[in-house]
Amino acid sequence: MKTEIISTEAGDARITWHPARKPRLVLAVSHGAGGGIEARDLQALARALPGHGVSVALVEQPWRVAGKKVAPAPKTLDAGWRGVWPSLVEPRLPVISGGRSAGARVACRTAVELGAAAVLALSFPLHPPGRPEKSRAAELLGSGVPTLVVQGGNDPFGKPEEFPDGSFELTEVPYGDHGFVVPKRAQITQEEAVTVITDAVVKWVGSLG
Repeated sequence: MKTEIISTEAGDARITWHPARKPRLVLAVSHGAGGGIEARDLQALARALPGHGVSVALVEQPWRVAGKKVAPAPKTLDAGWRGVWPSLVEPRLPVISGGRSAGARVACRTAVELGAAAVLALSFPLHPPGRPEKSRAAELLGSGVPTLVVQGGNDPFGKPEEFPDGSFELTEVPYGDHGFVVPKRAQITQEEAVTVITDAVVKWVGSLG
C-alpha cells in the first residue's frame, strides 16, 4: 500500500494505492459526500481486486483531505478528480473511473473527457430521497463508456427498479441501503452483501476488453 498527495485546482487530494502484482487495469474509486475511503464497499474492493490483476486506487477528494465536513459543489468535485487523473494513468494501464454516491456522479460526468476505460458507479444517487422528480439519470446515461451500477435494493436515493433502461449493467445488493448496510432481519448477512459487490465487480472487470 502506497499513499501520495496530489495537488489539484481544488486543493490537495490523496491517493492510496493497493497494487496488483501483475496489473492489467487500474480501478480508481472515490468516496461519497458523507464519508471517506473507509466505506465498506471501497475497502472490500481494495482487498479483492488486486488478486485479479486490478490495482485499486482509493481517492480522497481535497475537501476530505482538508478535514471539511461538507462536500463542495459538483464542479469542484470534478476539478479535484481531473487533478488526480494524471497520477492514475501514470502506470500506463487502462483506468476504470469509479466512485460511490457523489463520487459515482463525478466518474460519469468526466469519463469521456478523461478517457476512462469504463465507469463503476456504486450507490448511484439517482435522485434525492423522496424526490424522484429530481432525476440524475442523464449523468449516468451520458457516461459514454461501459458502466456498471451496483445498487442496494432499499437505497432511498434510487432503488434498482427505478433506474431507466440504458446501456449500463446493474447489479442489485439485496436489502442494501445507500451504504450497502443490510438489516439484521434480511435473508443475507452483511458479509454476503459485500461479497455480492466484489463478485459483481470482479466478473464485470473480467469482461472488459
